[in-house]
Amino acid sequence: MITKEQIAKFIEQAHRVGKERLQLCSSGNLSWRVEENTALVSGTGSWLPRLAEENVAICDISTGQRIDGPKPSMESVFHLGVLRQRTDMNVVLHFQSQYATAISCMKNKPSSFNVIAEVPCYCGSEIPVIPYFRPGSKELADAVTKALTNHDCVLMSKHGQAVCGKDFDDAFQKAVFFELACSIIVHAGEGNYLTLTEEEIQDLNIYILGKSGK
Repeated sequence: MITKEQIAKFIEQAHRVGKERLQLCSSGNLSWRVEENTALVSGTGSWLPRLAEENVAICDISTGQRIDGPKPSMESVFHLGVLRQRTDMNVVLHFQSQYATAISCMKNKPSSFNVIAEVPCYCGSEIPVIPYFRPGSKELADAVTKALTNHDCVLMSKHGQAVCGKDFDDAFQKAVFFELACSIIVHAGEGNYLTLTEEEIQDLNIYILGKSGK
């Protein structure tokens, strides 16, 4: 049973997309697992920064079907696909942020986004880049779901980025740090920036994240 409090929280979190300057107009969508097999998904064509209750769809995660509310975002297929694959994650966020989208349109995309420590620590040391597929297509849904099965962030060529998180703060943190890394890369220019070495990333894993060095 979805409560008004859960819908209100979803709307509040959707508005963060505008506050974090991650999205323009209707470009972007959000989903949240509220029960084991039920998710809230932003409605098709809705503007996340001013999402309202009538823009919130309730969907069955296992079947991908709408239970109640408006038609969910055209990208709900990969949102629900990721939630099916990643039982450790409860939020999926997709948007066209300025710098990630700029890089997604580059001919020569970076092989590494590890320009700041926050990327390997929170986003993952490897961020896959998938080819262009039409927005809303099965091909895009399959590619994003596959990429986020073993990673937490993905760059979609000529489109934007998507992230998954344990909760809203986790998802937004990954999105913001990835966007920051992309802004550094864009401002520095091709070949004019440094990335962390494997040794430096391992050092972060041990001393920042507390992972075993063995």
